[in-house]
Amino acid sequence: MRDLAGGFGYLLAGQRWVLGHGRWLGFGLLPGLVSLVLYAGALIGLGYGADDFAAWATPFADGWSSPWLGLLRGFLTGLVFCLGLFLSVITFTAVTLLIGQPFYESLSEQVDRSEGGDAPESGLPLWRELWISARDSAKVLGRVLVYGILLFAAGFIPLVGQTVVPVLGFCVSGFFLTQELTSVALQRRKVDLPERLGLLRSRRMLVLGFGVPLVLAFLVPLVAVLLMPGAVAGATLMARDLTGADEAPRGQAGAGAASGSGVTPGGFGPPPPAYS
Repeated sequence: MRDLAGGFGYLLAGQRWVLGHGRWLGFGLLPGLVSLVLYAGALIGLGYGADDFAAWATPFADGWSSPWLGLLRGFLTGLVFCLGLFLSVITFTAVTLLIGQPFYESLSEQVDRSEGGDAPESGLPLWRELWISARDSAKVLGRVLVYGILLFAAGFIPLVGQTVVPVLGFCVSGFFLTQELTSVALQRRKVDLPERLGLLRSRRMLVLGFGVPLVLAFLVPLVAVLLMPGAVAGATLMARDLTGADEAPRGQAGAGAASGSGVTPGGFGPPPPAYS
């Protein structure tokens, strides 16, 4: 429970940080707005096409009587749209980070500086950073698709599909959403994708405490845009914890927290150690 609260605290701390640094919040809204327009169009198209897909996928049910035909295809239509929503929540962050890569990189560096100690820089040209981000996001998307297909299939299991599967879906979404957000700070620290995933798995409750509430908030499109800069800031604070960046310059980091940057997550006490 302490890690769950700590993860949510990092989310709140990141939002406080950008509210205290207004210009970063203002610039951070632009990439999110561009992504929002793209995803809104895609989801509207999916909403119109899901019925046709359900009919195409169930030709065996054409001769069924009412209400069974409508129930089957309505259920399948709902599942298709939920799968699309699941994928959009995950990929929204990756696409927004790619669109706003220079800004979010600078924002993450500024959060590091405000907390004291080093502010690592990748030293790579922008095109190389974009390539690495796109490559890693594609690998993560492959994992998400596997989980999404499994959850989609499990959705047909009576009772389990309506109770357990949605909860698992939010947990999977929260984990990979956090992975995308922390990648901004961890990539600057030259932590590659397998190691990033290992760090996050070692603190699953911390990750879920950060990611699941954010997934729920991202279901409201405009909220996703507004929270994105603070989510990057909070993920940077979390990345400092996961890599032990706050251990050596503890005094300096404490000074940053006292100035209102929010290193003490959400008022839940000091952040937990890097590994439990």
